[in-house]
Amino acid sequence: MAESTQNISNSNNTLIWLKRGVWLYFYLLLFEGALRKWVLPGLSDALLIVRDPLAILLLFFAWKANILKLNGYITVMTFIGVASIITTFLTGHQNLFVTIYGARILLIQFPFIFLIGTVFDKSDVLQIGKQMLWIALPMTILITLQFYSPQSAWVNRGVGGDMEGAGFSGALGYFRPPGTFSFTNGNTFFYQLLACFILMFWLMPKYINKLILVLATICLVIAIPISISRTLLFSVIIALVFYFSALYFRPQFFKKLFLFLASLMIVGIIVSNLEFLDTATEAFTSRFENASESEGGLEGTLVDRYLGGFISAISNSQNIPFFGYGLGMGTNAGSQLLTGGTTFLIAEEEWARTIGEMGLILGLGVILIRVFLSTSFGFKSFKALKKQNAVPWMLLSFVLLIVPQGQWAQPTALGFAVFVTGLMIASFQPTSSTSN
Repeated sequence: MAESTQNISNSNNTLIWLKRGVWLYFYLLLFEGALRKWVLPGLSDALLIVRDPLAILLLFFAWKANILKLNGYITVMTFIGVASIITTFLTGHQNLFVTIYGARILLIQFPFIFLIGTVFDKSDVLQIGKQMLWIALPMTILITLQFYSPQSAWVNRGVGGDMEGAGFSGALGYFRPPGTFSFTNGNTFFYQLLACFILMFWLMPKYINKLILVLATICLVIAIPISISRTLLFSVIIALVFYFSALYFRPQFFKKLFLFLASLMIVGIIVSNLEFLDTATEAFTSRFENASESEGGLEGTLVDRYLGGFISAISNSQNIPFFGYGLGMGTNAGSQLLTGGTTFLIAEEEWARTIGEMGLILGLGVILIRVFLSTSFGFKSFKALKKQNAVPWMLLSFVLLIVPQGQWAQPTALGFAVFVTGLMIASFQPTSSTSN
């Protein structure tokens, strides 16, 4: 009896430490770029994969404590990962370090999704959401400073202390700000996830301080033009669609709808009177119009980007070796190791990169796992929504954008995909006694 009690105590202690490890993963995801740019620029290359050793450590202790259980997704992805390592050395580029860098996506980060979903529960997800809302305030101030500052300014310093700046071409001579991230896509992902949590708390306002909720909503609205990111705008629109569909299943539908629209109108009035946003709005509008014209409007921007990538990846696979060119070759880091420069050796699009690295059979297997995972969570989220649990449903609005076709070759995109999918799994879990 005493031994059984001791085992339970040890398991609980391990679970607590695993939760703290997941929180550390979260903070490293948000501030890894800040470390690489401002705090430890000399270690920028090593910090690129700083979350991987943490994930390995947490996976080891979860396995040792029998907390993380194998499932079909992990088993199949592990098989594909191991098979791809073998084929990389048999017929691919045969570079050990590039192979390890590519394999870590399948063998480390993908299983970590389920570790997050196992050790976290719904209350932990809400705590993450509260942290996101608080962080939104200084993050929005930072990206505003970056937008209006020259690229030579300290706030715009690039990875490794690069004085050319970390901003990316935007419009009218203004650059897309990266926030605390290494690249501007991290800033977009941050506000995409923030939009999920903001709308989630508008559905469940009793879980959050009302003033913080309003301020975070203002920050999100400000961030859209400041970011000069059409992706952010489209993702917020999609999140709103999910919000209104979730609202339909809530009690007092019309009353909640009126309160949200009234609050949104007040936020809009406040933001429209902020003079410093005029320039940003002009730049964002110019970027939107120019890019839409070059891509053929909304259809070219959304349909071709999302669905066309799958068709082109399959059709172009006839020019690719049966087992592909090898794991990691399609990543920027892999390109740097193989050629000394950062270029797309295979393809920029995710599905084309996946098939290009692993070949049609194994690559298509990875794609189908990601699509099936997202689809199955979609059905499960809808069932939870009808039972008044809107948390996974709101997270689904982001998961559907970043998991099936998100560019996992890029560490920040991979980190957000892993983390938000893990949060979605956790949001199905009832609150445990170890939650803080």
